[in-house]
Amino acid sequence: MPSRLPDRIETERLTLRRPRASDAGPMSLYAGDRRVAEMLEHVPHPYPPGAAEAFIERILADLVTERVWVMDAEKIDGPEFIGVISLKQQEEGARLGYWVGPPFWNTGYATEAALGVVAAAREAGLARLDARVVAENEASAHVLLHAGFAERGRADFFSVGRGAMATHRLFRLELGR
Repeated sequence: MPSRLPDRIETERLTLRRPRASDAGPMSLYAGDRRVAEMLEHVPHPYPPGAAEAFIERILADLVTERVWVMDAEKIDGPEFIGVISLKQQEEGARLGYWVGPPFWNTGYATEAALGVVAAAREAGLARLDARVVAENEASAHVLLHAGFAERGRADFFSVGRGAMATHRLFRLELGR
């Protein structure tokens, strides 16, 4: 990922920051929820013991090819961990991915985080962002549309959480240079 992407992004209610060891508990709890895993490509269900700790260790050791931020609402006396948002480098930009724990669904946190990451990506000079969501995940599609993405089609991808192929809606946001 471009080094110009910040480790920390501030929004009105959130601090998007690098994960820390204390995030492993809530990350395991929320990622372990079948409703979350079934809407994601790479999160297994059940979520294996130690998976969150290993993921955080890889991020902190810079062994991943994506920039990962935790959504933290401590600045408004909220929880330290709400969910995760990331950018994974692609040929012409990056792919945005995110998930939010079920207690924080329909709060606007995902949209706020997405807007913060889009602004940081634009500032870092990325040309475009892509994203994809499971077709029946209307809330996640709504987040992307509010963040300025346009829908551009559908494709099938394997969902580890479902153990099967799932149709995804594809989105793109041209950032310009």
